[in-house]
Amino acid sequence: MQKDQKRSSFHPFLRSLVCALFTVVALPVMAQGYPNKPIKAIVPYAAGGFSDQTSRIIAEALSRTLKQPIVIENRPGGGGRIGSDAVSKMNPDGYQLLLTTNGTHTYMAVTEKSLSYDPITDFTPISLIGTYGLLMVVNPAVPATTVKEFISYAKSNPGKLNYASSGPGSGLHFAGEVFKSMAGIDMMHVPYKGSGPGMQDVLAGACQVIFAGEAKPLVDAGRLRLLGTTSAMRDPRYPDTPTISEGGLTGYDLTYWVGLFGPKGLPSDIQSKLNAAVKTAMSEPAVRKKLADMGMVLVASTPEAMVQQIQTETAKLRTIAAAIPGGIE
Repeated sequence: MQKDQKRSSFHPFLRSLVCALFTVVALPVMAQGYPNKPIKAIVPYAAGGFSDQTSRIIAEALSRTLKQPIVIENRPGGGGRIGSDAVSKMNPDGYQLLLTTNGTHTYMAVTEKSLSYDPITDFTPISLIGTYGLLMVVNPAVPATTVKEFISYAKSNPGKLNYASSGPGSGLHFAGEVFKSMAGIDMMHVPYKGSGPGMQDVLAGACQVIFAGEAKPLVDAGRLRLLGTTSAMRDPRYPDTPTISEGGLTGYDLTYWVGLFGPKGLPSDIQSKLNAAVKTAMSEPAVRKKLADMGMVLVASTPEAMVQQIQTETAKLRTIAAAIPGGIE
């Protein structure tokens, strides 16, 4: 009887030990077989915008490298916070990823008082993919061909101009508010669920201006007029177009990026495999050309460099935002 009691009390311990050993052994085996099914990449913006277009190019390249389909799922809303928040709570098994811009990870960290996620601790960084500047474009009905002419026109028509953005707190919103503050003009902010829908209203004339990345085809077709670019360096696609800083707002410099994240807790070996896959995908000449044609400078960073970029950039943006009377509204 005593022997049976000892045996019954020993079995739970033995079972726990076996389970623990199985878990330790199984995890590397699971990671080695990754991926063995399609991967979902959440893009937290509406279809048709810059981040959506670039994400599809990136997803196609990663699919070839990882030999599994990567399916883009658009979850727009809240300037990108809805889709980003959803990914932060997903299972960290490597089959749910986030392809986003710094709008959700640095700009929103500055403009929003209480985000539902932490841009660093609630995600596993995988890689920065590339940087780019936004194009400041206007509806052709706006009587301005330069940044200075636009500022003069806006000052003559206070409160009569609308600028579109991809949502409140987004990088596009930030670009517009910094422009307003530095130029000393009054424009109305009209937020959308992505830059694509906002662009459509600029084309229709409901809004007069937008700071966006995907405007090149519309500029080249004469449907929008390019006034300047947000980053400190001129866009290589438009070497004769001055930056906004060169065009009249000295010191205006906002750069954007696209990056790949996983949910918090993504195993390190899966993180490493995805990081290596990004580097391989970004080395493809056809991919490099497609992204360069969209104005992107490829990066393909380490996860550690990605975290450093977020921290440094957030600090810089806080300084910029603090100089705007009344903050970002």
